[in-house]
Amino acid sequence: MSNAINFTAKDIQQIEQLGLSVDEVKNQISIITKGNCFVHVTAPATSSKGIKVLTKEELNQYIVAFDKEITDKKLLKFVPASGAATRMFKDIFNFYEKHTPQSNETVSFLKQGFLLIKNLDKFAFYQPLKQSLAEKNINIEKLLNERDYKPIVQDLLFKEGLNYASLPKGVLIFHQYAQELRTAFEEHLVEGSLYAKNTDNKVYLHFTISPEHTDLFNRLSSRVVETYEKRFKVNYSIDFSYQSLRSNTIALTEDNQLFRNEDGSLEFRPGGHGSLLENLSSLEADVIFIKNIDNVTTDERKDDTIVYKKVLTVLLLQLQRQCFKYLQAIENKTMTTEELLDADAFIQKDLQILLSENYHNLNKDSKQNILFDMLNRPIRVCGMVKREDEPGGGPFWTQDTNGKTSLQIVETSEINLNDSSQLQILENSEYFNPVDLVCGIKNYKGEKFNLLKYTDKSRYFISLKSKNGKNLKSLEHPGLWNGAMSDWITLFVAVPLSTFTPVKTVNDLLRKEHLV
Repeated sequence: MSNAINFTAKDIQQIEQLGLSVDEVKNQISIITKGNCFVHVTAPATSSKGIKVLTKEELNQYIVAFDKEITDKKLLKFVPASGAATRMFKDIFNFYEKHTPQSNETVSFLKQGFLLIKNLDKFAFYQPLKQSLAEKNINIEKLLNERDYKPIVQDLLFKEGLNYASLPKGVLIFHQYAQELRTAFEEHLVEGSLYAKNTDNKVYLHFTISPEHTDLFNRLSSRVVETYEKRFKVNYSIDFSYQSLRSNTIALTEDNQLFRNEDGSLEFRPGGHGSLLENLSSLEADVIFIKNIDNVTTDERKDDTIVYKKVLTVLLLQLQRQCFKYLQAIENKTMTTEELLDADAFIQKDLQILLSENYHNLNKDSKQNILFDMLNRPIRVCGMVKREDEPGGGPFWTQDTNGKTSLQIVETSEINLNDSSQLQILENSEYFNPVDLVCGIKNYKGEKFNLLKYTDKSRYFISLKSKNGKNLKSLEHPGLWNGAMSDWITLFVAVPLSTFTPVKTVNDLLRKEHLV
């Protein structure tokens, strides 16, 4: 397919302006045309095999060890916060377009809209919404009594009012406290002060955002930072970065032709959160926390989150220190036979890495070479929660095309659901990935790894979208915590469901985790 594509001079200019080459775009076209490559899962990771479940005694030991473990480390919190909250209000758009004063509350496609309206005063953004309408001489209570909901929803969604459907999630008001309203961005500042505070009281936070939202975040940051610095006796260092235009990918029509916009230009789409690997690579820190912008909760429910972030951090640093010890011994050629046996046991028991059947037949030097490659990689400790009804990925044992078995975070869309055996493994899975990662991206010499070397490029996604009423196919790079980290040392740890409080739809804010 890619060989048959002929780009115009204008196309080539557009491609080069993104920092891409024609060959790279043709390769993208070839991948989209070929379709998804599925990950072969062999078993779900479980509490008996693949998921570390901590005892109360272990929890206490790790919590006590936290302050000592981070003494000479730089901690940083990395929050993917790109994009507008449009999907969060998908059902409310539907309600706005199709609701009439005669509409029945039992109509399935209107239920979410009615749920929002009936509980409007419970949302933290109710007072700002009420004020916005009042400034236009519109009384919100009168509208509610008269079942005239359209002006309310219009003011919530569009730029004449709060404009929530076009704003990034990070600047939306999530929680209402007695003395303040708090955005998702602010909740991350609070969280950061509670577990990502460095020994010099500095809190480093890095948000990936869309360029068009820079002013919004800067204004919010300058308005609130001083308040939280005084409250928590910290100093914040807040940085923003953008998803590189070079990570954008070409879009095709359903029949694999170039998708062109009305002006004749090619359609390029953001390459998914896997594109943020480049942003992650640029950071300077010993411990990096990764957590999504909408996964926050209220102050009274933060305890478990704080405890387990500290626990995962200590686990990471202790495992990393043991890896570094063996790596230095191998490099210095001082590893004894006893240490080699210890390293074998550590890799299999603590790191959950399977050694090949032939490994035990090798000589000492060959074993050390293999161990060096196994241990000299970025490392991540990932919290996993018990699966409920949340859509998305989870922890699995997988086997690659070379027969290598490893623990991976796999999205449902990466599993061939038409294969009954693969579907059964998915249905038997116990745990879900809440995106709760603590990462170490430096090697035993204190140098940063080249993270691109540890990515499985075959784990891309083909997503089906639409634009201007026309369907299109686009390519997403291997997900940040999926294929982008496939060759990292990975440890899965069971964490409580209370640490996972996402806001995927606006009505998720009605859950107890978001009501004060």
